[in-house]
This record gives sequence, C-alpha cells and structure tokens, in this order.
Amino acid sequence: MNAAIVTGGAQGIGKAISLKLIQEGIFVFVLDIDAEALDEFAEETSPKGMFSTIVCDVGEEVSLRNAIDTCLENAEGITYLVNNAAISANKPVDQLNLEEWNRVLAVNLSSYFLTAKFLTPVLRANKGAIVNLCSTRGFMSEPGTEAYSASKGGVFALTHALAMSLQPHVRVNCISPGWIDSEPWQKKSRRKTINWPPEEHLQHPAGRIGKPEDIAELAWFLLSDKAGFITGQNFFCDGGMTRKMIYR
Repeated sequence: MNAAIVTGGAQGIGKAISLKLIQEGIFVFVLDIDAEALDEFAEETSPKGMFSTIVCDVGEEVSLRNAIDTCLENAEGITYLVNNAAISANKPVDQLNLEEWNRVLAVNLSSYFLTAKFLTPVLRANKGAIVNLCSTRGFMSEPGTEAYSASKGGVFALTHALAMSLQPHVRVNCISPGWIDSEPWQKKSRRKTINWPPEEHLQHPAGRIGKPEDIAELAWFLLSDKAGFITGQNFFCDGGMTRKMIYR
C-alpha cells in the first residue's frame, strides 16, 4: 500500500488533503503540532487502519526528524509528501521581531526543505511525488505580511529547485491557494460556519470563495500518475483572482 505524509494535516486544507488521500486508498501519516486536533481527526475519520497521527512541531528539526523516522519505521511504501504546515505573524514590519520572523520561516519554508531532505531516498526508490502548499501571497501582498509572504515566495523557488534536484525519479509541484474558507475544517473548539455575503463570493471570477476540497482535489491530481508529465510548476487555485484587474 502506498503511503503519504501530510504536515499540518489535522485541520483546514491539510485535513481535506489527508481525507482525500485516505479516500483514494493511500495510508496517511498525519503530522500536526495540535494534539487536540489530532485526537479529533482520529475520532472522526474512518477507516481507522488507513492513517496514523503524530504530534510534531515541524519548525523544530529534532521533532520533525523523529516524526519522519517514525513514519519510515512503520511504512516502506512512502510515495507521497504534502508539505502543508504554515503559520503567520502578520503585523507592521517595524514591530515584527527576528524571533517571529525566524519562526514563520522555520515552519513555512525550512520544514519543507527538511522533509524533502529526510525523505529523498525513499521517494526516489518509490518514484514518488511532492506537493508543497505555496500561496497567492507569495506573488502579491497586503501590508504587514513580510514573514508569511517571504516564506511562501521561498516555497515557490524551493519547489522548482527540488524538481530539478530530484529528477527524474521524484516530481515536485506546488499549489497557491487564494481565499479558502477553512473555518468548517478546524477542530471543534474553533470550528464555525460563516455565511459570507454574496459580494464576497461574486468578487471571484469563479463566482464563489474557495473550499479546502478544491485544494485537496488538485493536490491528489498532482501526486497521482495522471500528472506524470508535470513537475516544477506552481498552480494558482484562487477562483481567478490573480488574473483579475482591479481599479477601485
């Protein structure tokens, strides 16, 4: 049985991707820093034999190394890696301290490098694939997003660099989501449903705000053999917003 590792896989977009892979018959190692979210994932998800949850701080190399070692000890068929874990520290640039900056880059970028590094031998052996979660924020920004935007710009560059380094055995692509309503996919204590007004949906050329399922479907396509001729690419999944001209 093929296996996958999904970082930040217990909530939001990561949870949708984890569930999609399980649905496709892939055993999933769900890595997340939030033990409560992992417990709820395990309670809510079936079949029980198709996943394993691991508490892990991907921003700490030792924690991430130990988690990856656990995955490798329990599955020889790791074929897919989805780097999804991300945090932000959005504030005015003159108030952002170096510790906050470094923490965002550690989680959002360095962990993506480290998982690829640790898993390179098994992914090469299994002719695997990697999907990194980038962001439209890696290509355009709002004020006060320096750390997050820089980390996601780095994910884009890391993706095409890895695609060249791991060729021809491992394909590497990234997805840049736009506005995705992940609120219903959070753990119970944070879960909520927001009735967005029509104008919020209709500002998107696609006519609606995105859903985690949109990203999950694209992630599975890029991991699968159906995308066998695609590597080193970034895919915007944003309802067309990055192609929309806005004058007022």
